[in-house]
Amino acid sequence: MHIETRTLTFREQYLNTLLFEKPDRVPLFPGEAREATQRAWREQGLPQEIGYYEAMLQELRLPSMKFSLDRLPISFAMLPVFEEKVIEHKDGHFLVQDWSGAIVEISDEYDFTYLRWPSKSIVTRKWHKFPVESRSDWEQIRERYLVDTPGRFPEHFAEFSRSLDDRENAVYVHVDGPFYQLRSWCGFENLCMLLIDDPEFVQEMIDFWTEFISQALSRTSEHITLDRVCVSEDIAYKAHSMVSQDMVRTFFMPTYERWASEVRAAGCPVFDIDSDGYVEELLPMWIEAGFNVCHPMEVAADNDIVAYRKRFGKKMAYVGGVDKRAMAAGGKAIEDEVRRLTPLIKEGGYIPSCDHQVPADVSWSDYLYYSRLLAEACGWL
Repeated sequence: MHIETRTLTFREQYLNTLLFEKPDRVPLFPGEAREATQRAWREQGLPQEIGYYEAMLQELRLPSMKFSLDRLPISFAMLPVFEEKVIEHKDGHFLVQDWSGAIVEISDEYDFTYLRWPSKSIVTRKWHKFPVESRSDWEQIRERYLVDTPGRFPEHFAEFSRSLDDRENAVYVHVDGPFYQLRSWCGFENLCMLLIDDPEFVQEMIDFWTEFISQALSRTSEHITLDRVCVSEDIAYKAHSMVSQDMVRTFFMPTYERWASEVRAAGCPVFDIDSDGYVEELLPMWIEAGFNVCHPMEVAADNDIVAYRKRFGKKMAYVGGVDKRAMAAGGKAIEDEVRRLTPLIKEGGYIPSCDHQVPADVSWSDYLYYSRLLAEACGWL
C-alpha cells in the first residue's frame, strides 16, 4: 500500500534542522544580497521584474517558496526616535544627527535610510558624538525605552497573534544584546573605558536594558509562542573578543542567562546569538548561558564550524558559515566549500548560507551555480 508523505512546512523544516531532528529538507537560503549586489546582478542577467530569490528558484526549476522567517512588528528601539537632520554638508560629506541621537559623518552619496538600515549596504561612517556621554544624557535616553509606549507593539496585538496560531512560517523577534546596546549608546571606545573606569554606571545601564527586554518579551509571550529569539551581540574582532572573557562573564553573562531562562520558559525553542568576528572563545560561555544557535560564522575570521561541531557537538547549531570569498571565486572554490560543509548539513543542526550578506563581487552566474550546489546538498534537487 502506498502511503503519501506530507511535505513539511518551512517552520517544521527550520525547527527540525536547528534542533537536530529529521527534516525532509534543509531550508534553502543561499544568502541575502545587498542592494549594490542586486544592482550588479540586474546588469548581469537577473530579470528586472522579479526578486533574486524567486529568480534563483526559477533557474533551478524549484517551486515558488520563501525563506519564511518572519520578524514580528514589535519595536525594541527608543521611542520616540530623534529627528534625523543634516547639520552640515561639506566636501562631499553629510554631518547628520541620526535616529539614535548620534552625530555621524557619511558620504553624501547616501541618505538617512542607510543609517537606519546599515544592512542595505556597507557605509563607512565617522562618529562625532554618541547619545550617552554623561549620566545626564543617560537619564534622558532611558525615558525613551518604556514598554508601554504607544507604537512599541502593533495595534490589536492579541488578535494579530491569534492569526498566527496555525502558521506555516517561523516567527521571531530580534533584540540587541547588552554589549551591542551599550556600544550603540556610548560608542565602542567610550564603553571600553567605562568598563574599567566606571563599572557601576555600566552595570546600571545593563540592568536597565536587561529588564526592558525581559518585560517586552514577557508581554510578547502572553499572546504568541515565538519560534526564535535572536540577540544581536557583535562582540568579536577577527582574532579575539572585543572585551575579555572575564568581562563577558562578569557583565554580560547574567543578562544572557536570564533571557535564556525566560525564553525557554515561554516555550521558544531557538535562542540565537548573532555576532560577527571570531567567536570560538565565546562559544563555551554562550552555550553555558543557554544559546543553542549562532550565526553568521564568518570564515574570514577563522571560524570553522566543522571543527566547532567536533568540539561542541550538538550543544550549538549554526546558520551561515559559507565563505563569501569562495562564492566570489566560483567554480572549484565553491564546489570545495559546499563539499566541506555537506557532512554538517546531513548531520543536522546547520542551515548553510553566506557568512554575511552576499557582496557585489559575487556574480549572478556564480550565485546561481552556488545555489544549485546548495540545493542539492539540502535535499531540494
